[in-house]
Amino acid sequence: MSYNLHNPSLLTLMDYSARDISFLLDLASELKRAKYAGTEQPRLQGKNIALIFEKASTRTRCAFEVAMHDQGGHVTYIDSASSHIGRTESLKDTARVLGRLFDGIEYRGYHQSVVEELASFSHIPVWNGLTDESHPTQILADLLTMREFGERPLHELAFCYLGDARFNMGCSLLIGGVKMGMDVRIGAPAALQPPAELLVQLRALALTTGARITLETDPVKAVAGADFLYTDVWVSMGEAEDVWKQRIEQLLPYQVTTALMQATGKPRARFMHCLPAYHNLDTEIGRQIHERFGLTEVEVTDAVFESDASVVFSQAENRMHTIKAVLVATLT
Repeated sequence: MSYNLHNPSLLTLMDYSARDISFLLDLASELKRAKYAGTEQPRLQGKNIALIFEKASTRTRCAFEVAMHDQGGHVTYIDSASSHIGRTESLKDTARVLGRLFDGIEYRGYHQSVVEELASFSHIPVWNGLTDESHPTQILADLLTMREFGERPLHELAFCYLGDARFNMGCSLLIGGVKMGMDVRIGAPAALQPPAELLVQLRALALTTGARITLETDPVKAVAGADFLYTDVWVSMGEAEDVWKQRIEQLLPYQVTTALMQATGKPRARFMHCLPAYHNLDTEIGRQIHERFGLTEVEVTDAVFESDASVVFSQAENRMHTIKAVLVATLT
């Protein structure tokens, strides 16, 4: 499968065309089949990438490491405690050093400006593993999952994101859905809808892709006819703990329950979540929320999370397959 991506770095899906995204999804499917069949061919032998993590991670780190190892390459993990980035060495200088040592850089942290500066000064591919503004590798996995379980082309599918839609997940899903011509719904309070400037940009893009964008404050109306319901934690990493009270008051009506799944009118509707999820009391944060607010489940009920409708672990696996596709496409 041969195709030249428009941009070797993946900083935001706004940088990639629908054709680029389709190519990556096709390549991910091809690589996934090969891994399952035991016929995968390593294409990244002799390649080395740096993984910079200023925010902790399970899925992103493991996905990049397994993907690179499967393809015969090597990784160097750099966390905030083991580098000089921003403390004794400027980001610009670090980027120029890493650009001479590695073939690519993954960055997971806070500010979009950091991943952009890494790309500007390293002169090698840079991949955004998550910033406050964007999470493109997650969206590629989500699109692959929707394509696998939706049983129809992406442009014939509808999904609804429920929760705080102002930040990386809500905005990135909106971008990915519009790029692929999908029926995209946002179910959120008026104060937690996506930024107006992004909506203006995406509504203009939707005129060319055939996408439909619906913003709705009523969760039942938002999910009607949706093939997938998608949610995320209500307080993001790095936000103050006292934000929980306000978010629970705002978002409890948007909790994904069995009744809300049924409100789609689609017996085969699926549930999606980028994880981790607070669906029981098995986590420290889940227990803290229970002690403070009396909730045993937060953004999704355990009944939905553990149901046959839930495809969250297929999403998690697809992080690796789609990240592998990005690595192969941008390093070969």
